[in-house]
Amino acid sequence: MSRIGKKQVPIPQGVEAVCADGVLTIKGPKGTLSRPIHSFVTCKIADGVITMSVKKEDNKQQRSLWGTFSSHAANMVQGVTEGFKKQLEINGVGYKVAMQGKTLKVDAGYSHSVMYEPKEGVVISTEKNIVTIEGANKEDIGQAAAEIRKIRKPEPYKGKGIKYINEIIRRKAGKSAKAA
Repeated sequence: MSRIGKKQVPIPQGVEAVCADGVLTIKGPKGTLSRPIHSFVTCKIADGVITMSVKKEDNKQQRSLWGTFSSHAANMVQGVTEGFKKQLEINGVGYKVAMQGKTLKVDAGYSHSVMYEPKEGVVISTEKNIVTIEGANKEDIGQAAAEIRKIRKPEPYKGKGIKYINEIIRRKAGKSAKAA
């Protein structure tokens, strides 16, 4: 039995959930999210909760899908009510970020500025050397953060680059000069 899959997802006040034709749609104050559901998984909405189940509980693949889609439903409900947020920090001499309309302009030691255009529903803001990414869809927020970090990954010698706020970079000692 899937422990995560068995958990019911409560639907808060002001959130509307519909499961029809293999698609789960959740509408709330922060937007609307929809996701197709696998054919092994069935979705029921009753008494203010979303309940996921599978056809064969003893099948390993179906059990894994059960927990996965239950987690997706919980993330969708959280996304349309509270939203998700990730923060990145940019470190390095001359490294800077700025917004140009909806586009993020990153100067990270290259001969040119790198421009990043976020997906629909993803909001990026900057303050000094901190980039904040917010939105309702958890996957889009994580993907945007990963793509921005990929522009200049943090390096272990000087710590320059773009990293997550809570990320710890293991520092390495550089080569030492030989005393003659």
